[in-house]
Amino acid sequence: MKTELSTVEENALSHEGATDGDLPSDSQTAFQGPLFVVGMWRSGTSLLYALLNQHPRIALMYEGDLPLMWPLFLGGKAKSDWLERWEFWNGALSRHQIAHENIPAQVAGLRAATELAYREHAGDAIWGCKSPTYYDAIEKLARDFPAARFIVIYRNPADICRSIVRAGRKASWFSRSGMTLRALLGYAEMKKGADRVAAQGAPVHLLQYEELVRQPESVLRGICEFLQIPFDSRMVSLENAERSAIYEAEHHAMVKSKQIRAMGPREEVLPAALKRKIARYTHLWREEYDGAWPAHAETDSASAGNPGWLERFSDSMLYRTYRIFDEAVLLLYCFAPLGLLRLYRERKGNAEMPKQSERAPAPGAD
Repeated sequence: MKTELSTVEENALSHEGATDGDLPSDSQTAFQGPLFVVGMWRSGTSLLYALLNQHPRIALMYEGDLPLMWPLFLGGKAKSDWLERWEFWNGALSRHQIAHENIPAQVAGLRAATELAYREHAGDAIWGCKSPTYYDAIEKLARDFPAARFIVIYRNPADICRSIVRAGRKASWFSRSGMTLRALLGYAEMKKGADRVAAQGAPVHLLQYEELVRQPESVLRGICEFLQIPFDSRMVSLENAERSAIYEAEHHAMVKSKQIRAMGPREEVLPAALKRKIARYTHLWREEYDGAWPAHAETDSASAGNPGWLERFSDSMLYRTYRIFDEAVLLLYCFAPLGLLRLYRERKGNAEMPKQSERAPAPGAD
């Protein structure tokens, strides 16, 4: 947990890595939180989380996801076991070393519970959370947290799907049916949500994964300007980064390493039909956004043509079916007897928390 900075740390922060363009010290407390970092799975959100938390004034949680567990706070009243259910959902409390007794069971509602828990982790630093499961919940987050700021990270959609396929070879959560379709159509949902909240006046900062790994200092300086805090040179390195809250998994090897690096050429893992589908949707989106988005895409998308109405309709229906299932899973975790949930997990051989394979993408519905 991060606590109030000492005078020595304050002075070091104001000079280390600073430039003439850095903001004056009286602006350093202009924004405290919440800050939500949003991106699709396998789009660099974990890397960005680790780099941001290298800054002594930022202390985000890693996939805390409490703002999306809204059923625990229906009617503005928290369920008496909300802390226990949140921990059972994804081990957020234990992963971030937050003691249950430091957070009251009786809270006024979702916003109060989130701020209490996340500030307990952050201390006086900027509090918030990074999570891919916010991809279709940006508008809901903006309503529930009117003072929130958002950082949205995009990546070539074909590379997102490639990374999901590779991760699915070892991680059962990524090998579930429909993960690449969720990612592909969810990518467009995230874009729409970010655009809408920005149009409504919410502070939104956009960046590209490809630029983050190629020019990390430039990208991170832009984020610091967005957050109204001075740049800290420690942000451009993974050396000594705090990553204990990140799940142990092979697909997190890069963020667990010491260097920021772009992946070189690798074998093609996308089935030909999926690759063509991604190209068609990319072509459609580039038409809709006058060639500006997605900023990074496959070269063959330029001549792919758009998906037909039947493809779009069937994909949309299947995507919504998957999302309804995801929401149903969340409701079960919020309301089913905990004893039955524990029994289910034990029978599946997943009694030890946290287990990412048991987590469903959190819903973005009201």
